[in-house]
Order: sequence, then C-alpha cells, then structure tokens
Amino acid sequence: MAAPEVLAPAGDFECLRAAVLYGADAVYVGARSFGMRASPKNFTMEELRRAAAHCHEHGAKLYLTCNILPTNEEADALPDFLRGAKAAGVDALIVADIGVLMLARRTVPELEVHISTQAGVVNYLAATEIHHMGASRVVLARELPLEEIARLRDKTPPTLEIEAFVHGAMCMSFSGRCLISQYLVERDANRGECAQPCRWGYHLMEEKRPGQFFPVFEDERGSYILSAQDLSMLPHLDKLAATGVGSFKIEGRAKSVYYVAVVTGAYRQAVDLLKKDPAHYDPPDWLIEETKKVSYRRYSTGFYLKGEPPGQYYESGGYVRDWEVVATVDGWKDGMLLCTERNRFVRGERLELLRPGGKPLPFVVESIRDEEGAGLAVACHPMERLWLPCAQPVPAGAMLRRRARDK
Repeated sequence: MAAPEVLAPAGDFECLRAAVLYGADAVYVGARSFGMRASPKNFTMEELRRAAAHCHEHGAKLYLTCNILPTNEEADALPDFLRGAKAAGVDALIVADIGVLMLARRTVPELEVHISTQAGVVNYLAATEIHHMGASRVVLARELPLEEIARLRDKTPPTLEIEAFVHGAMCMSFSGRCLISQYLVERDANRGECAQPCRWGYHLMEEKRPGQFFPVFEDERGSYILSAQDLSMLPHLDKLAATGVGSFKIEGRAKSVYYVAVVTGAYRQAVDLLKKDPAHYDPPDWLIEETKKVSYRRYSTGFYLKGEPPGQYYESGGYVRDWEVVATVDGWKDGMLLCTERNRFVRGERLELLRPGGKPLPFVVESIRDEEGAGLAVACHPMERLWLPCAQPVPAGAMLRRRARDK
C-alpha cells in the first residue's frame, strides 16, 4: 500500500527542523496573519522562504494555514498575502472560507488548496463540490467515525485527497468552531486567540431544584465538564488507512520542539510499519509509550471508533507531564556529544537518548565537560554547552531526557 503522509505541525523554525528531522513528509505552519493560531511565533515571509527551502532540501512539503474567516478589511489584503506565499515556495494553502478558496484559485492557481477542518466537511456531497471548485484536498471534520469516512471516500472523486487528524488536542466544539472564549473574555477562537475556557474548572449549581442530581463529576477544584481528552490513533492507523485517508495530521502548532520531535518520530515509525505489513499492523508497546512521554491530556480515539465515545478529562484541565528534556544534541565528534543543557543533571545519571528513526536508547552520563574541557560533577546552568561521552554517532537534534522529578 502507499503509505499515508505524515503531516507534522511547526510553530517556529526550530519546530520545523525537528519535524523534518524526525520524519515528516510535510509540515504545516502559519504566517503572522490569516492563521488559526496566534500564540506560536509563526513565520514571516522571509522565514517562510527559509522554511520551504529547508523542507524541499530534505524531500518534504510545506503547507501554509490561511484558515481564519477573514473580515472585509482582511479580505482586501489577501491577494498580496497569497502572492507572497507562492513566492516563498509553499506547496499548498490550507483555507476554511469559500471566498478565500476561490480567490486563491484566481490569484495563485499554481498552488494547491486544502480545505481546513474548520470548514466542517462531513459528507461526500460537500467534499465533491469543494473539489469541483478547485480544492485538491479536504481535511475532514473531526466528528466522523471510520465508517462515514470510508463511505465519503468511496463516493468522492479519486483525485480528491483526504486528510484526517490522528493525534493531539481536541476541541469540545464542532470542528473547532467555538464562541465560548469570545463570549467570556473577548478572545476569539476563530481568529487563533482561544483562551481555552473548555479547560477551566466549573461548578454546577441549581438552587431551586433540591433532590435532583446531575451526572457531573466534581471535586473541590470544580468540574471539568467541557474538557476533552487528547486524540491518539497510533494503535489504529491500519483502520484509518483502510478508509482511504491519505494524510495523517498531527495537531500542535503551539507545542514545543520536544513534542513535535517525539510525536512526529512515533508516527513516522508507525506508518513505516504499516506500509511494510498493512495486514498485520501491530505497533510495539515502546512506540505507543513514546506518545506518553510528552505533555498530553489522557488519550482517547475521538469519534473514530464506535463503542468508544470521545472522552472527557474530568480530573483537571491540565496536562500529564511525566518526562522532561535535560539536554539537546548539537553535534557529535570523536566519541563525544556536544549538548546544550536544558535542565540540571549529574554525572552518573541514567537518561534516555531520543533519536530520529529508532528506539530510544539508555544513556549513562559517564562524565561532563564544559566547552573548555573542564570536568564537572553537575550540569546546573541551562543553555550551557557541554561535552558528554557517547560511543556511537548521534545527529544534531537528538535529545536527552528523563522521567520528570517530583516538584
């Protein structure tokens, strides 16, 4: 079978390099305007040029989000923005608005256009008509079960590409179109500024209905009745691929470079296993565990599998954080790793070495030397450059991590 595309997120150039290094077939990013994520650094047009060149040099593609619903004033600025994106070398635009789709087809007809999940495509009629209008791909609404995706694929033109999310945060509102943040704190989720009120703790009170009990789980911190679990489909990629989905999308343009590296690497290796033997896809436990070595909310399979309803995260609105990075690898020479410290560690400590394309390796810190060669017992200055013994070559971009210590 043709392996589905591994599509990774990047909020800045460091994340983009990690996504490419750890095996992404394509990376999606946002510019400083017209994108649905305001918190990441995002990319200037000059940075987009660098990003496209880096992706193309390593055989990957670059997709640019242009998926807000623009105001009339923003619509006036769109033609120049679209021409700038084409000049930068991006491979496709991701849009949610029909007007933006048609403007892109007229202004930059050479660029592919992908329809964002924000458009809420849930049936073959919408997908087919959008394809006739010039879109080469649809990113499906997240609310579709596998059976509906398979039917949509069967009844749409084979030239239409289908993309679906496989990992990351889920929104409690339909395909992410939510007004709660704007209503409560005047931060518009549909313009990339969501305050995530669905993750806040709430108390349910009804003073005039004594004796009526509502099925809401609550502790002294309140009740997280709107907070969704994160999505993880890594154990079920064969089922999703069998529906005809051709691109597996990882959520996370606001995530850290460590998150991008770990999750992209896990899905890259999982898709390679799927391609090798699709009839007997069975990812090893260590690969599934990789997705739990990042900051995440407890996982579910979203809406994909019938009988497994999307989960709510009642415990809190926060994350599970069981692992932390202690150093990033800048290079290797003559049996020594050149690293940049991120968290304190000591000589003799047992760590894990995360590397592209392979299982993490145990790593013992046999010695620590600063850049001048002086020996150290403790690495205790974040961003200090250090030398650590390592017999085998390791590429820049690898990371050393450990199970997080109790705070």
